[in-house]
Amino acid sequence: MTKPHTGPSPEEIREKQALDEALEEGLEETFPGSDPVNVTQPAPSRGDGHVKRKD
Repeated sequence: MTKPHTGPSPEEIREKQALDEALEEGLEETFPGSDPVNVTQPAPSRGDGHVKRKD
């Protein structure tokens, strides 16, 4: 038998809140805009090989 679902851990809740806050801040800073906000940076593509990214 499987155990019942206990819900998200406090760490998972904090991480989701941090992402939600980052998204909200990005939306506020770019409003009004037509492009959606991306909270994460995509991985570099092959074409980006010559470009140095700052972390």
